[in-house]
Amino acid sequence: MGYVIFYDLSYFLNNPIEILQIWNGGMSFHGGLLGVILSSIIFAKSKKIEVFEYLDVIAIVTPIGLFFGRIANFINSELYGKSTEVFWSVKFLKVDNISRHPSQLYEAFLEGIILFIILIYFKSNKKNTNHGFLSGIFLIFYSIFRFISEFFRVPDPQIGYLVLNLTLGQLISFVFLLFGLILVSIKYEKR
Repeated sequence: MGYVIFYDLSYFLNNPIEILQIWNGGMSFHGGLLGVILSSIIFAKSKKIEVFEYLDVIAIVTPIGLFFGRIANFINSELYGKSTEVFWSVKFLKVDNISRHPSQLYEAFLEGIILFIILIYFKSNKKNTNHGFLSGIFLIFYSIFRFISEFFRVPDPQIGYLVLNLTLGQLISFVFLLFGLILVSIKYEKR
């Protein structure tokens, strides 16, 4: 649903039956993140678990899934990078014969490995014990890493570049960054 709403709403409004055709691809991490947050809130409340405590656990393990998801994008020649002549460039023969940035590997490294290390660091720091603080840290660093990596990635063809030559992924990441900053500020002040 995130892909439908964020990335191709007008198409799907004209072709609503295709919303159910999930085998045709199209995913949005930001939409998935909103779905995980909503379902986590419902689950935590039904089990009488503190919501932010549960969301912090989800935040810590999410980079592992992001890492493997981006590796899968690389293997499947999805979300490929812009053309380049850097020596580590890759040719996605399913796409074309152009040397491109392996943007999926950049994201796997930043959103997977580095983000996981950052979250573990903050988790082990006993000063930051307020539930929700780690969720805010996740939103901040994921957004920063996604914003940076989008400069190396080909934008979605049906959208292209938007305001200030930024992609939709960058603009949505900026919104999530603001929510992360607000959450960290609130949870840090409670300490």
